[in-house]
Amino acid sequence: MNLSDLDRIEELPGMAEARARVREMLALPAGSAVVDVGCGAGHAAAELAAEGHRVIGVDLDEATIAAARSRHPGIEFHVGAADALPVGDGEVHGYRASRVLHLVPDIVAALAEARRVLAPGGQAVLVGQDYGMVGVDGPQEIPRAVVSVVREGHAGRRFRALLLDAGFRDVDVEVRTVVSTDHEAMVPSLDALASAAVKSGEVTREAADAWLADQQLRGREGRFLIAWPSFFVSAVR
Repeated sequence: MNLSDLDRIEELPGMAEARARVREMLALPAGSAVVDVGCGAGHAAAELAAEGHRVIGVDLDEATIAAARSRHPGIEFHVGAADALPVGDGEVHGYRASRVLHLVPDIVAALAEARRVLAPGGQAVLVGQDYGMVGVDGPQEIPRAVVSVVREGHAGRRFRALLLDAGFRDVDVEVRTVVSTDHEAMVPSLDALASAAVKSGEVTREAADAWLADQQLRGREGRFLIAWPSFFVSAVR
């Protein structure tokens, strides 16, 4: 997904509210250090920095980190992996990972790393989709196929158990659902779903293109609908 698509996703209905909710759940004291894993081009990092926190943004994608550094020169950004953060033991009071842990090779190792970098009493907040709960009006072969190819397609519902297994306490869970009838705004997400379905081998490219065309027609006719639930889970180190 290119930078413009990432920007469009961050501007979708409900995304600003979702980022604000994560900041509320982090409940960081003034001037706290926080690591943002999967920071992308720095949308959330900039908002945290504006509240006076020291932010360390980490992402595997070199292009998005370059964009983040260009846009927000006062914030510390690194190219790095969720299971090998450029952060010392107990260095941060907040850990944020939004819409990224379903993609990591080893989510257990990533959460062990989260616990390592957090100071005792520090707060972790994870946000994750659950692809088994995505609701798109229309034929269902694409959403069904996606679950089999996303590395952790059911990550959202697993966060609570995974955090408890990693030694966190006071785990709290809520589910927030973005509902959109704006087809144009959701095109990057629909394209990503279709591409993942093709990658699964369960759907041909021709069938995926036909599904995308059907969704486009629904948009033109004012009948498009997608409901995308995300799990927001907080826990204490």
